Amino acid sequence: MEILNRYHNYELHPETDVKGCDDSAWDGTAAVVSELRCRIREMQEERRKSGCGNRIVISFDCYPGVDKEEILSLAAQLDPTRVFDMEDYAKSEETLNREFADYITDDRVFGVICHRKTEDLFQEEKLQQAAEELADITEGVIAVAGLGTDLLCEADIWIWCSLTRWEAQLRYRAGMPNWHCTNTDDPILTKVKRGFFIEWRLADRYKKARYELFDYVLDTEEKQHPKMASAEAYRQGLRQVSRKPFRMEPYFDPGVWGGKWMQKNFGLDPEQPNFAWSFDGVPEENCLNLRFGDTVLKMPAMDLVLYCPHELLGERVHARFGAEFPIRFDLLDTMGGGNLSLQVHPLTEYIQDTFGMHYTQDESYYLLDADESEETYVYLGVKKDVDPAEMERDLNAAQRGEIQFPADKYVNKVPVKKHDHILIPAGTVHCSGKNTMVLEISATPYIFTFKLWDWGRVGLDGLPRPIHIEHGMKNIQWDRDTDWIYDNLVGQAVTLEKGPGSEVERTGLHNREFIDTYRYTLSEAYEISMDDSVHVMNLVDGSHAYIESTDGSFEPFEIHYAETAIVPAAVGSYRIVPGEGEIKMIVASVRN
Repeated sequence: MEILNRYHNYELHPETDVKGCDDSAWDGTAAVVSELRCRIREMQEERRKSGCGNRIVISFDCYPGVDKEEILSLAAQLDPTRVFDMEDYAKSEETLNREFADYITDDRVFGVICHRKTEDLFQEEKLQQAAEELADITEGVIAVAGLGTDLLCEADIWIWCSLTRWEAQLRYRAGMPNWHCTNTDDPILTKVKRGFFIEWRLADRYKKARYELFDYVLDTEEKQHPKMASAEAYRQGLRQVSRKPFRMEPYFDPGVWGGKWMQKNFGLDPEQPNFAWSFDGVPEENCLNLRFGDTVLKMPAMDLVLYCPHELLGERVHARFGAEFPIRFDLLDTMGGGNLSLQVHPLTEYIQDTFGMHYTQDESYYLLDADESEETYVYLGVKKDVDPAEMERDLNAAQRGEIQFPADKYVNKVPVKKHDHILIPAGTVHCSGKNTMVLEISATPYIFTFKLWDWGRVGLDGLPRPIHIEHGMKNIQWDRDTDWIYDNLVGQAVTLEKGPGSEVERTGLHNREFIDTYRYTLSEAYEISMDDSVHVMNLVDGSHAYIESTDGSFEPFEIHYAETAIVPAAVGSYRIVPGEGEIKMIVASVRN
């Protein structure tokens, strides 16, 4: 198998310049401490002049996963009279495990979306006692550090200490426990579960309600190297991003089925055994690199969704999904690797009733590339007249190690080639086969995959990969057999418009899925109206293209081969302009 290195212009660390805020950020501990000391002195001087004493309360409010010891070390350089650690007022780990047991569950992967509040993590009596102690201090600097500082006091200087979810997951792998837990040695999936279903939900609601109140934001992504911006500059940056095309920083991860295509085409670490997937278009996971003059802050892209949902999503999309980004683009690389796990995603009512998520993981596979030297395929839907009970018996026997599951007996193998688009509404058994490069276009609840069979493999951690046959059997749609998938899910592209320099095709998705996808094959500029929906796009053929404003409101935005970009709904309309020769762009939006 030969993997072609097509363009090698994929940008691994895209940045967005924040206009008009060059002097509003500070890089490194010394610069951060200097700015805070200056701010403290100014406030103390103002208070002395007004006869109000010189007490200043500075709070370091931390997202779960932020290294609190680093924050306490930073606070110590401000010479505080007293430091209040928020975890001193938290409920015990045993109490939290008991009170949140329904959300944690006994499952290794799946919990239930938690709708409680940050306040529920703390003991009210201890908070009250600490608040009284703080009120009794009338002089000097008082530092408060940890998650939820606003529950203890109103700070004079309020710093939001930020961390991306991806960095939190990397820290879990390195041994970090969950917030206020001692579960250092728990499996990574167990830690991520607690973060996904509980900690990140509570913390996002907490910060969402307080964005306008923060004085500074602190990027804690890089150990021992904090970076800080004024919160107003950060808010201005988010407002700017919400009105023009942008890219987020992708991340890449190896896997048991991983391949070599991204390694070769994106210039990834050649020493790694493989790269299985990339998230390049998932605001819940990816970050924004925001440049303030000479300083770049790596901040969660989810902040943009929470702070500017109307501008980003559009009114009709926000009305349906709230402050959640509903479309996900990611890459699945099996070029030189193996099959993905055979799997199925939950039906809408099942994900609502079982996990508390209000929409499900409908998806599709767009074939960005495929090995041309052999037949490549996707497993999709059950074969005609399959006996569900017999298939379940064989799945369970395979899980016990008694047999190798005969996937070809039960599931269709659909031949695929480059630029095919396979539709996969929830409830459809599926997986991508080896030697394919898939752009997965789907709804965002990415964690809800019921693996049925994983070809007898163990994970990179040496543990058997989680299998959820019981969940899966409750969701497989047995009428989605050979005839049905070919009538509804395979080869569904329809040409809507064709001219000398353009062809527009609707490639999906299925009627059960809320996402529409269009493929634009262009050798000339083409204007697109957004219909009050955010657009997510990937350049699936051609070296590069430009996204241009139709009203001059933003500078031309360059996108390269295989990169994912987002155009906020507030843009209204835009032009795709080919860079060199003919290009193909796949664009997803929320169906009207």
